[in-house]
Amino acid sequence: MVVAFIIWSIVAIIFMLIGISSWKSKQEVGFFTFSNPPKMKDIVKYNHAVSKLWFLFAVILEAIGIPFLFIEQNSPIFILTILEVMILVIAIIIIYLRIEKKYRQQ
Repeated sequence: MVVAFIIWSIVAIIFMLIGISSWKSKQEVGFFTFSNPPKMKDIVKYNHAVSKLWFLFAVILEAIGIPFLFIEQNSPIFILTILEVMILVIAIIIIYLRIEKKYRQQ
C-alpha cells in the first residue's frame, strides 16, 4: 500500500503546485474547470485566498491518505477514505463560493 500512498502524495503535491501558481498569478485565477472567473475588487487578495484554499486542500488530502500506510489492500476502510474526500471537495467548493462572493466586483 506504500505505492498507493506515494501516488496519493503526488496528487497532493500537484494541488500544492496549483496553489503556488494561483498565488503568483497577476490575473484572477479560475477555480472550476474551464471557467473564467468574474472581475474581482482586489485581484491579489482574491488570488491569495484561492491559493490558501488549494494549500489547505492539499494538506487535508495528504492527511486523509495516511491510512494507506497502515491498512491492508481491499480493506473496507477505503470506503471511509472515499467519503472523506467527497466531503472535502464539497467543503472547498462552498468555501470558494464564499471567497468569490467576498471579492466579486459589484
